[in-house]
Amino acid sequence: MKFYFSTRDIPALKGLTLTERMKRLEQATKQLSVPEKTLLNILKLLIIVPTFALILQTASNWTSLIWAFVVFLLYPLVVKPIQHSICAKYIAPSSSKENA
Repeated sequence: MKFYFSTRDIPALKGLTLTERMKRLEQATKQLSVPEKTLLNILKLLIIVPTFALILQTASNWTSLIWAFVVFLLYPLVVKPIQHSICAKYIAPSSSKENA
């Protein structure tokens, strides 16, 4: 599986505007199978839950707030490329009729 770090990198979305790319990505996300949706949701939980656990520790250790921010930054760096890569196979190539 090839990883796409941006929607511009997906071959089926080349030449489209950002709103059109987002619309097609949303449509592809709706077509994901149950195991694929489960994988994405588990990845999201693996990032969000530690963030809140670190925020709860700020009463005793204020530096945990910094670590929570660092862990939260992992969300777009980890989840989005995986989501784009999984959804890429469900995106139909753009036809010349749609671009006209």
